[in-house]
Amino acid sequence: MGSRIDLNSDLGESYGPWTMGDDDAMLAVVTSANAACGGHASDPETMYKTLKSAAKRGVVVGAHPGYSDREGFGRRVTPMTPAEIGRMIAAQVGSLQGIAALAGATVRYVKPHGALGNLAADNREVADSIVACTRALPGHLAVLAISGTELELSARSAGVEVFSEVFADRAYLPNGRLVPRSRAGSVLHDAQEAADRLVHFLDRGKMPTIDGGEIQLTAHSICVHGDSTGAVEMAMKIRSRLEEANVFIAPFLPI
Repeated sequence: MGSRIDLNSDLGESYGPWTMGDDDAMLAVVTSANAACGGHASDPETMYKTLKSAAKRGVVVGAHPGYSDREGFGRRVTPMTPAEIGRMIAAQVGSLQGIAALAGATVRYVKPHGALGNLAADNREVADSIVACTRALPGHLAVLAISGTELELSARSAGVEVFSEVFADRAYLPNGRLVPRSRAGSVLHDAQEAADRLVHFLDRGKMPTIDGGEIQLTAHSICVHGDSTGAVEMAMKIRSRLEEANVFIAPFLPI
């Protein structure tokens, strides 16, 4: 196969005494980490620990801002104007950049979380606001976008460096969007099935969809959600399976 791909995961999603996932174990597998910024999850101490650990392991760090809705884990749409969304993201990413300065890490990109990411996939005004915010923040940040979405197109149109991702553990609709979590079969739990699907995708450029079809997508990165049951085991299986298929695992941006 001979291709190259990044593995990313949404990390730093604990809060106070409440723990989500196994960040240390996941950081030993992935090459990029999307760190929560205090919106849908995280706090200053969690951010610091996540960034410090990522820097120690040589894992590239990105910001993972979302709706300020810890109770709903950022998976519910909060009514906001595009401009308000932009300011919310600026506050969250800026906070992570401040913690990164203390942790010896550098925030390299922005990937919107959950309901916000899904909204930006189809709503160009929201996508444009996220891109404008990313461009205005210091550090020449890139955007990590779901493949084939308005966010991807907006960043490209604005001249902001953009990379595309597909999801290892989520099912796809025929239009390339993710199957809503409320629908049966939306999340893949079988690590072997997920790994085989990715090898198929990287070989053909077509992602199997929930209806039995396929859709053409482009990807620089593969996301394995850190909050899923068995997430670390799935990430390990995927990395091993891809390397067996002669896929080179490397970050899409330098650290």
